[in-house]
Amino acid sequence: MSDSSWRVDLAPAAQRQLRKLPPDAAARLRGPILALARNPRPPDTAALAGGPFCRLRVGDLRIVSLIDEAARTIVVLRVARRNESTYRRVR
Repeated sequence: MSDSSWRVDLAPAAQRQLRKLPPDAAARLRGPILALARNPRPPDTAALAGGPFCRLRVGDLRIVSLIDEAARTIVVLRVARRNESTYRRVR
């Protein structure tokens, strides 16, 4: 990876979702979210069908993000446990 890092922003919805998670789950997500600044597409990242969104698996938790190549910014849109509604309203 190059020397320049990416900027990681948390959408207001993602901030609320992080606050609602149990402290241990939020702590498990902190490292992977900060690591996106060095590598916006780590090995567990997959593109979501039907849009420009990516998801990162962290155990049973998911981080849904949007990568803006031109601005070198990653916007974390959603942080949630994996269930049927995790990807609803993201697309």
